[in-house]
Amino acid sequence: MALALLKLLFPVVALRRVLTHGLMWLAENWIAVNALALRGCGSREWRADDTGSLDRNGWYLVLANHQTWVDIVVLQVALNRRIPLLKFFIKQQLFWFPLLGLGFWALDMPFMKRHSPSYLARHPEKKGADLAATRKACEKFRHTPTSVINFVEGTRFSEEKRIARQSPYRHLLPPRAGGIAVALSAMGEVFDAILDVTLVYADSPPKFWDMVCGDRVDVTLDIRVLPVDPAIVAGDYQNDREFRREVHRWLGRLWQEKDERIAEIESRVA
Repeated sequence: MALALLKLLFPVVALRRVLTHGLMWLAENWIAVNALALRGCGSREWRADDTGSLDRNGWYLVLANHQTWVDIVVLQVALNRRIPLLKFFIKQQLFWFPLLGLGFWALDMPFMKRHSPSYLARHPEKKGADLAATRKACEKFRHTPTSVINFVEGTRFSEEKRIARQSPYRHLLPPRAGGIAVALSAMGEVFDAILDVTLVYADSPPKFWDMVCGDRVDVTLDIRVLPVDPAIVAGDYQNDREFRREVHRWLGRLWQEKDERIAEIESRVA
């Protein structure tokens, strides 16, 4: 909080960059302490594949399926100091949440402001403003190695949601492309790679409270390092219908492969 307040009060670019590095160092150490605590209480039984080729000084777009709050802890611990600190897209309203909002801002988490369809109907001039604001928030990442993570389904998976959304996948909800399109349009040529991360729990997805109480969490992380396809970078997602279709096709193929990998990992673990 002390460094965050300094960063807030002294808007000097050079000073803010130095403070940002210090804040990232603190966050990585906080994650390392969490990992030790979880290992000490027996919660961890985590396996991560294909982390040897990662670079903590690189730029990555991380895409992952989402089942439980525990996913965030697992991803932080598994990828800590292997890639730059994970940055999450945060709802703009959380900026005003006491302490937490300042922490998100200080760590350069990109804030997203989404207008509802009814609001856009009343204010058509605001169409695209939310994407433009998010794109601007991502611009700062060009100067510091960054990992931007997106839970592409938009919410945690459940069988009820899968049925309600008529998902074509057995283990996943339909992906949403908006957040990915924004990150790629703002930083596509900067990203070194896309990390396709698949989380598979041996049992049902654990609850966060059960994990911190010492319940064993048995999870496999399947990590694929993918090149950034130029076909999904150089385009206008908001206004170019054909480009939007191309991004959806690419994401659909990725999600189909992920669904098949989940089934394969589940049979292997069983």
